[in-house]
Amino acid sequence: MNGSPPWHTQTRQQALAALSSKHTGLSHEEASKRLIEYGANQITAVDQVSGWRIFFEQFRNILIIILLVATGLSALLGHTIESLAITVIVLFAIILGFVQEYRAEHAMRVLRRMAVPVAKVLRAGAEIEISADEVVPGDIISLRTGDRVPADGRLLEVSNLQVDEASLTGESVPVEKQTTALNNLQSVVADRDNMVYSGTDVTYGRGQALVVATGMKTEFGKISEMLQHVESERTPLQQNLDRVGRILGVTAGAIVLLIVALGLLRGEPLLEMFIFGIALAVAVVPEALPAVVTISLAIGMQRMVRRNALVNHLPTVETLGSTSVICTDKTGTLTRNEMMVRSVWHDGKTVSVTGAGYEPVGKFLEQGKQLELSPGMTQLLRCGVLASDTYLVHNDEWHIKGDPTEGALVAVAAKAGIAKTELDKECPRIGEIPFTSESKRMVTMHQDGETTLLCIKGAPEVVLDMCSTILTEQGEIQLTPDQRQAALGAASKMARGALRVIGLGMKTGADLESVSKDGKDMVFLGLAGMIDPPRPEAAQGIESCRRAGITPVMITGDHPDTAAAIAIELGITQSRDVVTGTDLDAVSDAELADRVAGINVYARVSPEHKLRVVNAWKSNGHIVAMTGDGVNDAPALKRADIGIAMGITGTDVSKEAADMTLMDDNFSSIVSAVEEGRAIFSNIKKYLVYLLSSNIGEIGLLTFAALAGLPLPLTAVQILYVNLATDGLPALALAVDPQEDDLMKLPPRNSRRGLFTAPVTALMLTGGFWSTIANFGLFNWALYSGRDLEQAMTMTFVSLVLIQFLKAYCFRSDHHSVISSPFANKWLNLAVLWEVVLLGVIIYLPVLQVPFSTYALNSADWFAIAVTSFTIVPVLESVKYLIRKGVFNTESEDYEKTKSVSL
Repeated sequence: MNGSPPWHTQTRQQALAALSSKHTGLSHEEASKRLIEYGANQITAVDQVSGWRIFFEQFRNILIIILLVATGLSALLGHTIESLAITVIVLFAIILGFVQEYRAEHAMRVLRRMAVPVAKVLRAGAEIEISADEVVPGDIISLRTGDRVPADGRLLEVSNLQVDEASLTGESVPVEKQTTALNNLQSVVADRDNMVYSGTDVTYGRGQALVVATGMKTEFGKISEMLQHVESERTPLQQNLDRVGRILGVTAGAIVLLIVALGLLRGEPLLEMFIFGIALAVAVVPEALPAVVTISLAIGMQRMVRRNALVNHLPTVETLGSTSVICTDKTGTLTRNEMMVRSVWHDGKTVSVTGAGYEPVGKFLEQGKQLELSPGMTQLLRCGVLASDTYLVHNDEWHIKGDPTEGALVAVAAKAGIAKTELDKECPRIGEIPFTSESKRMVTMHQDGETTLLCIKGAPEVVLDMCSTILTEQGEIQLTPDQRQAALGAASKMARGALRVIGLGMKTGADLESVSKDGKDMVFLGLAGMIDPPRPEAAQGIESCRRAGITPVMITGDHPDTAAAIAIELGITQSRDVVTGTDLDAVSDAELADRVAGINVYARVSPEHKLRVVNAWKSNGHIVAMTGDGVNDAPALKRADIGIAMGITGTDVSKEAADMTLMDDNFSSIVSAVEEGRAIFSNIKKYLVYLLSSNIGEIGLLTFAALAGLPLPLTAVQILYVNLATDGLPALALAVDPQEDDLMKLPPRNSRRGLFTAPVTALMLTGGFWSTIANFGLFNWALYSGRDLEQAMTMTFVSLVLIQFLKAYCFRSDHHSVISSPFANKWLNLAVLWEVVLLGVIIYLPVLQVPFSTYALNSADWFAIAVTSFTIVPVLESVKYLIRKGVFNTESEDYEKTKSVSL
């Protein structure tokens, strides 16, 4: 209804009139008309992209284009095996990109699967059950315990109705519903207690609601539409690889043309130079790059699975390594999504209760010392159990069947050895006055031996108002004004600590009628303060994040006081300052971007607010991770650089929208994932530096020879073999290199710095140039020492291969000395050993000497080759020494500066 006031501000009569409906519901004919007018109550796809279009988009990647060209060139040279290998790599890269982008469409299918299959509606005054797809605006829907709400609705009638909206708003406890119109036009979804929303669950009571929105017009549908329109950006790794691909493409073309042109000018045969140029082009293009990157990420992903983090697609592993901000939901992520009694007040004493969630294991402590429960405290716990309808259930884990608040009372009693099943047998219930929003209390009547027992639980002030006496250690005494004020003060203190406070009382030898008449002579037992507690491991995870230079931010739909208390307890913030959704509405995106670094806790926020916070951090250049488990988190999970869903408590929608799922819902698993991400990126960087430094050495050698007017020092086959031997197994071995000890002592890598920082570039260029100089010098010396061209070429060929093997060891770290742990990578040791054996076969096996243009080297040749090759080690070690001294303004230096900055 465009232009009309928000539904939560309209009275029941106004809402019915606005939709031309009535309490008896729509007629069958009118419902059919509206189904045609409004459409089916379904989550529909918007601007759906076909799978074929997504597939062909993958060919726009410059690296893929270069690899396809390299495949053709390899085939022309007759290298069938290499051609097939390149083809497989290309297909692998294309499929990887296709799967990544197709996931957005799959997330929509999951949303549709979550739709409610049936709904109970009033049609022409009679309640019938129809397909949820057929629900239309103006329908009257009936809601009962266990139902999933089929559409957004304005409540008309309620009877103790409570709805679990955690998956939509993040509220940790079921919301008590009422029917009165609200005055605040700007109320967020979580505060609209006269509304119900599609996809939420009724946990208690019953009610009727007028359907005001269906399908894509529901809050659920709006999230779906937002999910489709949020753009997924390319990861830093993808952006860097695209840039490397473009640079290599241009470089390869220019240098190959130069060398071929110089050869033709010297009178070399056209066909020979053409074949040589093709071979050089194939060598320059890093055809193994996608394979090494994929293998690195895949191995990292397997390690992460063992650490309870399931990655949905490979580039996520790398993105995690550069994450600088984690925006985390509270309910179900930092907390257990299980209510727990944390504090009990009785006879002027406050007792702390340990444990977690519904597991009946914990201690009762007074000033840190374990307490022997008094008869009065025991009676308080018994009363809480008797006045509850919820049971503890133990399968693989402890959970409840019923209301979370009652579950907390039953669980705390179980910690004291009071089992509800046994107590119900001992004191069977024979009557009750149910809880209502007006009375704010529940009274139950039990047969206790020869007499009766009334138990009451409810709001502290309501229970106290019904009591005239109090149970103390000395027995039952008159409730004085001071004691009454002390109880109210204790309740207020608990509430300030974000505890939900329940008052408890009793009376023996009475019936329910006496409560209904005056209800002023009950016995006050005390208070129970409960909260959805933080996960025990969450605080450790937060601390680990801070040590790794990652800023944790809480974003929740829960109450500000609750958010502040949990955030302080976990170490996310030291202040009780909380920014609410209403506060966010009052500032522009630009203002939020300026202030976002100083805000650690957000409460009472909507999905739109979560998106704004993520965007504000990203606008400041941060790599943002977003954790969550509810439907409401899905758009922000997709918009974030890395979305992290909860595997146990998370909804299907959040898991499909996320990049990674924590299988144990353990916040600290994120830190493990970050560690793996950093290690993987580090190894990819090692490979790239090794690869490009080797290519520089090869191209430099051939260019120097061409410019000097000397014969080319390598044949086409030798070039291809150098490319295959050095870029193959040794490169793959670097992809699984053990991580460096100081990896998690460094702040996040700045993704805008790219792969090639100053120290990395210095190492890469030095290694390439020294390889050029050393091998060119050896080639010259061999020619002028009386050796023929074939002998000089063989020595240069072997020296080039050995230098590149030694560089593989040196490039295992860009700042640590290779001497500190030279052979720590067993796979690199095996790869080099294998390649050296093959090299020996090529040199000494007569049948291979002709195609490879080699000859059997003597001891003098080997001495010259060894001296030349090993010069690369002290040269690169000297550069690393300068890096450690900060000559190149290194990342390590930047890290040390950043580590002192408070996050």
